[in-house]
Amino acid sequence: MNIPMLKDHFGRLGADLQVAVHDGPFNPWSRRWRSRTRVVEPAETRYVLNVVAHGRRQEQFTLDIWPSDVDSLEFVTADVRPDWRHLLLLVKRLDRQQVEVSKDKFLCGHDERHWFIASVPDQQGIAGVADAMEALKPPNVVQSQLRQNVRPKDWHKRRNAGFIRQGEWFFIPEPAFRPFDAGLILRQEPLQRPFGKPHIVDEIIRLGGETVYVSSRHPAGLTERQYQALIQQQPEAKGWNWRVMRRNPTVYARGKVRHPDHKTITLPFWHRVAMAAERSAAAGGRPANVAFLD
Repeated sequence: MNIPMLKDHFGRLGADLQVAVHDGPFNPWSRRWRSRTRVVEPAETRYVLNVVAHGRRQEQFTLDIWPSDVDSLEFVTADVRPDWRHLLLLVKRLDRQQVEVSKDKFLCGHDERHWFIASVPDQQGIAGVADAMEALKPPNVVQSQLRQNVRPKDWHKRRNAGFIRQGEWFFIPEPAFRPFDAGLILRQEPLQRPFGKPHIVDEIIRLGGETVYVSSRHPAGLTERQYQALIQQQPEAKGWNWRVMRRNPTVYARGKVRHPDHKTITLPFWHRVAMAAERSAAAGGRPANVAFLD
């Protein structure tokens, strides 16, 4: 693993990367992390990729590896875009003959005010930063930018005719949408997914979705059946501060959308809400792709 080259590529973005190889058995939670983004911890191989905050403004990328996996991992920057402050990182898993058996892809970069890590969906043809950014868009966002004839050079802007983006949330214009009942409109409502700060929206309408029970121990939510089974097995789980939420509803938003890490945006009419299409994380770590909870 060429650590100096890896650090240099992050440095071209204006970022700092700290790499640590730990002694002893695999234990990614042996130290306390304060992160602004999710911890990425695949189960197949033991490494943790993170963004750690030191104070309010100083942030750095961290990569933690355990000795048993040093020889079975290869970290490669497939594309570096200093103009966008983004890079595409490949993490290759190797067998004993050093032959690649699988790989993970991460888009690492800077969005408005903070550094971030996004786990890129496992698709063919993702060779660079631009490909990764497109792969992270939900299908209805891609369809909207094509329907609105957005020029390719504007596809990666936070605002174009096809969508408005704030962090991992996309807002697709739906000027013809009218709520069939004004009582459905909820005000000052959060848009949230596990391990993230909520985006507060002036007006929201949510339709459909699945009722789930959410707690800090089950951030993606449990269905009614799963919740009842858990309570039967662990009666003490009743005290885990559950919230009843809707998973993957259809959501429309209007008005101002506020978030401490992003510039406030204004939706002058109803927009359909969609979430970035990150790849699912393996069991054992915080999920890179989590349920749309509302």
